[in-house]
Amino acid sequence: MTLPEGDVLLEVTDLKVHFPIKSGVVFDRTVGHVYAVDGVDLAIRRGETYGLVGESGCGKSTLGRAILRLNEPTSGSVVFDGTDVAKLKGEELRKARRRLQMIFQDPLSSLDPRQSVESILVEGMHAHGLDKDKAATQKRLRELLSAVGLPETALRKYPHEFSGGQRQRIGIARALAVEPDLIVADEPVSALDVSVQAQVVNLLEDLQDKLGLTYVVIAHDLAVVRHISDRIGVMYLGALVEETDADSLYEEPLHPYTRALLSAIPVPDPQVEDSREQILLAGDLPSPANPPSGCRFHTRCPWRQASLCDTDRPQLREIGAGHRVACHYAEDIRDGRIQPHEVKAELVELTGALNPDLGPPDIGTAAEIL
Repeated sequence: MTLPEGDVLLEVTDLKVHFPIKSGVVFDRTVGHVYAVDGVDLAIRRGETYGLVGESGCGKSTLGRAILRLNEPTSGSVVFDGTDVAKLKGEELRKARRRLQMIFQDPLSSLDPRQSVESILVEGMHAHGLDKDKAATQKRLRELLSAVGLPETALRKYPHEFSGGQRQRIGIARALAVEPDLIVADEPVSALDVSVQAQVVNLLEDLQDKLGLTYVVIAHDLAVVRHISDRIGVMYLGALVEETDADSLYEEPLHPYTRALLSAIPVPDPQVEDSREQILLAGDLPSPANPPSGCRFHTRCPWRQASLCDTDRPQLREIGAGHRVACHYAEDIRDGRIQPHEVKAELVELTGALNPDLGPPDIGTAAEIL
């Protein structure tokens, strides 16, 4: 990491989130793990927006939830403003969560349909002792609705009475109600139409300028991420494969997976679209329950080499100022010393307990287990 220590608000070190795979009816037995997040290192400066991108199933939402302890980390540290959140318990964790809030992907399912907007907003304030004075609380509620562009009359309504964009604004107001320093926005605009997406993105930027917020924005839409983010991290199968500032990532992507992602963005110019490099990845994302050895992208990589790729997992290393890449041959690919080749899709066979087609695993007799 090259960030000045005083500027870092959140530092994640070797964070892992592994979900156990259980089997058995009478005897519950762990037969494997889903490696949803597997060794992530990142640092986020105070007041910046950090974008996380990657295809479905890469672990970016699990990473965001693990930062807030909504998913329990298996190992690693999450140091927020000098305190390791991963080690907090009970009342200390509850108090720390006031400064760490989340905007959820689906604005409807994340709001209690039986509560009015006023009740939804006051709930968090009450939990953290911020609603001691009734008049001050009502003033704060009006300020929150004004900040997210909703009328005061919305306080008496219920979530089903609003449009998707308005419900997302309520979700943002709920996150702001407890005066947080960091907000994890998990796909905040994916469920909204394009015009409403622009409104919500502009709202997040305005609130950041006014309140000095720090964002972690998780998204599929690369155009949205580029617009809102200062720095971007690209995830693949539970790990970061590239990280740099937004402009550098789009102008000179160094990791093969990042290049493939960016080549999938359509260009509204037929001549440019027909002449530019397009990388079509073969096969599907491997199972996080049975990740490939070595570089996890080597089964789909057009620049795969006979040495290192299959055996050694590359570490995230710095190539240039603030540009980190997890690839053994990043410089050779960048300079054209290695050319892409055709990749044939590989069928990964799951064996034993991880393959549902093989039936239940052999867990032994009761006498052997007991």
